[in-house]
Amino acid sequence: MLWKKGRRSDNVVDDRDGSPGGGGGGLRIGGKGLSLTAVVLVVGFGLLTGQDPLQLLAELSGQTSHTQSPSPASTKAPPANDQQAEFVRSILGDTEDTWRQVFAQMGRQYKDPTLVLFRSQVRSGCGNATSATGPFYCPADQKVYLDMDFFREMSTRFGAAGDFAQAYVIAHEVGHHVQNLLGISAKVDAAAQRGQPMEGASGLSVRLELQADCFAGVWANNAQKRLNWLEPGDIEEALNAANAIGDDRLQQQGQGRVVPDSFTHGSSAQRVRWFKTGFAKGDINQCDTFAAQNL
Repeated sequence: MLWKKGRRSDNVVDDRDGSPGGGGGGLRIGGKGLSLTAVVLVVGFGLLTGQDPLQLLAELSGQTSHTQSPSPASTKAPPANDQQAEFVRSILGDTEDTWRQVFAQMGRQYKDPTLVLFRSQVRSGCGNATSATGPFYCPADQKVYLDMDFFREMSTRFGAAGDFAQAYVIAHEVGHHVQNLLGISAKVDAAAQRGQPMEGASGLSVRLELQADCFAGVWANNAQKRLNWLEPGDIEEALNAANAIGDDRLQQQGQGRVVPDSFTHGSSAQRVRWFKTGFAKGDINQCDTFAAQNL
């Protein structure tokens, strides 16, 4: 991937020195300030990393059992000689260019998210989190949080190496930001409060995650048209990453059996399918996973 062609985003914040205010004030897990969708994402990341999701939530709840006073967010930019950070800035910058254009075509204005680089642990608007949570998007502060050690884990643990595989992860989290701006996440929260199931092979969480995969494909299509930066094997890297982190494959690896009723992100085949759907035409209208009869 010729990622150096990309425009560098100015919305990447370097909180890897562990400053306490990296994500703003924390909120109680499961409390009124944290959306149900965000809680489900934490559960999903627990499954992703092979941890007991209930234990992970319990640990996070213990860390944020009281309302924390907001701290000034870090605004430090990554050092210019940090190639990993430059890569993240390039990918984020191009997601900005893509979604600004897509939103403009819809007669709307895109609001850029902030991406926070952290190490080991971070305080976000959705509560405290550790690296074990994996990359995540917090709708409360409209920020993406990323410990870049996850990229190494993708390669060593999940067999999903390559720069475009890493770009897919960033684009997926930005996809959640797009959902937030379009009001999709709020509708999912409302539906969940009415009793519609979040987990399960066709649950709301799975549909939300698969749509974010599709949005990542939309970005990849538009980015390629604009920059022609993909090299042979790059798309295969993204598809391999999507396949590696499907619920069925992770459950089989982690517990030796597949439990579709507990899916939160979708199967490997579904994740691959929806990324390819977005990439095929680069059209956001092809990403309505909530209307799809067959995911």
